[in-house]
Amino acid sequence: MNMKKYILVGLLFVFFGSTAQETLLHCGKLIDTKNGKVLANKTLVVSGSKIVRMEDGFSTPKQHDKLIDLKNKTVLPGLIDMHVHIEGETNPNRYLEKFTLNEADVAFNAAEIANRTLMAGFTTVRDLGGSGVNVALRDAIAKGKIPGPRIFAAEKAIATTGGHADPTNGYRHDLMGDPGPNEGVINGVDDARKAVRQRYKRGADWIKITATGGVMSMSKNGQNPQFSQEELDEIVKTAKEYGMQVAAHAHGIEGMKRAIKAGVLTIEHGSLMDKETALLMKQYGTYLVPTMSAGRYVAEMAKIEGYYPEMVVTKILEIDAKLRETFAMVKKEGVNIAFGTDAGVFPHGENAKEFRYMVESGWSPMFSLQAATITNAKLLDRENELGQLAPGFIADIVAVESDPTQDIKTMENVVFVMKEGVVYKQQ
Repeated sequence: MNMKKYILVGLLFVFFGSTAQETLLHCGKLIDTKNGKVLANKTLVVSGSKIVRMEDGFSTPKQHDKLIDLKNKTVLPGLIDMHVHIEGETNPNRYLEKFTLNEADVAFNAAEIANRTLMAGFTTVRDLGGSGVNVALRDAIAKGKIPGPRIFAAEKAIATTGGHADPTNGYRHDLMGDPGPNEGVINGVDDARKAVRQRYKRGADWIKITATGGVMSMSKNGQNPQFSQEELDEIVKTAKEYGMQVAAHAHGIEGMKRAIKAGVLTIEHGSLMDKETALLMKQYGTYLVPTMSAGRYVAEMAKIEGYYPEMVVTKILEIDAKLRETFAMVKKEGVNIAFGTDAGVFPHGENAKEFRYMVESGWSPMFSLQAATITNAKLLDRENELGQLAPGFIADIVAVESDPTQDIKTMENVVFVMKEGVVYKQQ
């Protein structure tokens, strides 16, 4: 081909070939999460993985454009769940699975769970503790190998010996061994530093700690503090040096206070929080992730004989008796709230029930929607990419049948899912 033909082909590309196909979404209603408003009759224009324009009315597509008709739906940004465990799921044999499942089994199960989570409208999740499969899954999804939500992974949670995330709790004595920082178990400041660095080495995005006892683990105390203040201070300091934030599982008051003072960004559960701790959270700018879905689910399942070990049932009943009182106080005091569910403790894909529980606890529908979008995007340091339907933002877009500000239960039936400009679900 001579030079003139090269020039001609180049000019044709400039004038015709460089115009990329766009996808137009006609939105009957659209949730403006930034301003807390419901807009009507808008067109979102997507090119590649980004939203490029929002236009008034229902724009006419060009010849090669794609049109998606959501005129009878309400459209929202992709939802963000700040607390999931994507490697597994509740079932009567859950406590035996650590002995019966291979890592490959966990990985295949996690892949199915990831797809289910995406189909429920959750295009981003923060996975707070697993075996490390969560990191590999994150990378596989990011490379487009399998469908699933964008994952921010904590790899293995950090505990103390016998603490909530000690992986050998409940084992026979000859199987317990003495796990250390490599396995996410610490005793002392040096161990704390090493465990954080080990999580970083293995690819973690966040650090998860178990600042108090827990409900579902095979250890008798569900609320005692499990780190010294010095250990917590070192964990947060080291995490920040390595570019990570810290999330703290916490039910009991003293463990919460220590974690807040150390500088964790989020408190998970907060079941037994008192007013003094709530005020401390406000002082330090700490966010509470209430995970009401988990609390509601385990309280129901505890009524089924044999579903949980007796030790776990006792702790469930103790915590459940306090939850409604705690969240009423938290709402009254104006504690910062992020949306998170603890999916895995209850069935994955039912994450959106958290919206209903938040509204039942006194938060407005719009507040709950903002918690799962702009608030969580901010905590993930992605506030300029996620959580809004606006030009320049990633095209994570979902739709439901009706206006969730009028009927929050509609969030439990997501009928359209787009992630990074790719449609994964359309009814």
